[in-house]
Amino acid sequence: MNISAAESTPGPDPGLAEPLAHLVIAGLAQHRIATTGQLRRMLRPDGTRQLMSRVLNRLRTEGFVNYTVLPDPNRSRTNAWYLTPHGARLARDLPVLRGRPPYPITSTTAASLKTPHTLAVVRAHLAFAEDARRLGHEHGPWDWTPEVSHAIGESERIVADAVMYYTVIKGEHRRKLRAFIEIDRSTMSSERLAVKLIEYARLFQYDAQPFSRRRPAAPSPAWLRWDPVFPRILFVLTGASRARLESRMSDLQAMVAKHPLVSTLAREVRLGAAVLEDLEEHGPADNVWLPLVGGKSRSWAGL
Repeated sequence: MNISAAESTPGPDPGLAEPLAHLVIAGLAQHRIATTGQLRRMLRPDGTRQLMSRVLNRLRTEGFVNYTVLPDPNRSRTNAWYLTPHGARLARDLPVLRGRPPYPITSTTAASLKTPHTLAVVRAHLAFAEDARRLGHEHGPWDWTPEVSHAIGESERIVADAVMYYTVIKGEHRRKLRAFIEIDRSTMSSERLAVKLIEYARLFQYDAQPFSRRRPAAPSPAWLRWDPVFPRILFVLTGASRARLESRMSDLQAMVAKHPLVSTLAREVRLGAAVLEDLEEHGPADNVWLPLVGGKSRSWAGL
């Protein structure tokens, strides 16, 4: 793959000192689907749309990426890009994805089915990434892992829409934060949405004991194997009127108050909900998050 000088200049983040074409392939492997504008904001926020379009069109010509056209009532053409099988194979060898098996979407049919939800997940990531850039914190494209699955017992699993890693920097002090992200586009019932809290409560308590002939170890939750602190749980809602979204948040609060497992979870884990459009307009660091245990809205880090 030939990379021109203009396309191989490092981005503003030192971690993005890779040829832009490679970053596009890695970004699509990591985030599944993204529009041209989203990829520019993610990978080259100081670059031009023309540069990103040129790289994407060349990658398509070479067979690494393809796109689906988003329906738009204004008839303006917006392409949502994804990797071809050829691009997915190349992504496995990219240094930025080392140790992270990509699970890209590699067909037009899969892309058309997953596009609305996946693009909403990318929108949430970009809200956090742009807030971090503005505040001098750390959160980039590789600090947001979509579709993370965990066992919760009885052969069942919970799949988070994303796991976010975020570092707050104040002077020499660094505070590492993590969160499970759930994106709700108001396509499921409010009851089904609230049931996700029960699944997270089961994950919080789940003890996966390995089979062994030796004396069993003292019980400990399985999540301690991959994180020292259970991540926050953040619900990001969109796709309905403000009144309906507020009703869905109230149903989440009711689940916290009434279900014993979720009430136990809420005593140890910070839970919040916000409207996606508020995150995009004001930033996640603003007081746009409703604590699911009750109280006034606040920032996500201050839940």
